[in-house]
Amino acid sequence: MSKLWASIAVVLFLTGCASGYGQPDKIIVDTLGVDPYQYQVDLADCEEYAGQVDVADRTTEGAVEGGVVGAVLGAVLGDHNTAQRSAGAGAVLGGVKSNKSARHEQDRIVKRCLKGRGYKVLN
Repeated sequence: MSKLWASIAVVLFLTGCASGYGQPDKIIVDTLGVDPYQYQVDLADCEEYAGQVDVADRTTEGAVEGGVVGAVLGAVLGDHNTAQRSAGAGAVLGGVKSNKSARHEQDRIVKRCLKGRGYKVLN
């Protein structure tokens, strides 16, 4: 069981860097007729909205859910050691998947926000 907790600890440590709005995908806007200063102000506002998505919390939830599913599958398909390894792998995979999903949601929020403010987002 200590390997499970070690795996969860690694995921939680990595999520410490996952809070807030991180480096987004490169957002490309049509700059024809766009005031660069106003764009930076609007982009900062939109990123602030995206920062409301709690990446760390979602990553932790995904790690816990993945660990539980992995442990159950490991116990059904094998022995105690298999359950521990499966729980650790499930925790890591669940955390990574949830983190990626939350970051993707943040990027969508920024792009939708910019579109709502009249920018032509090209990607």
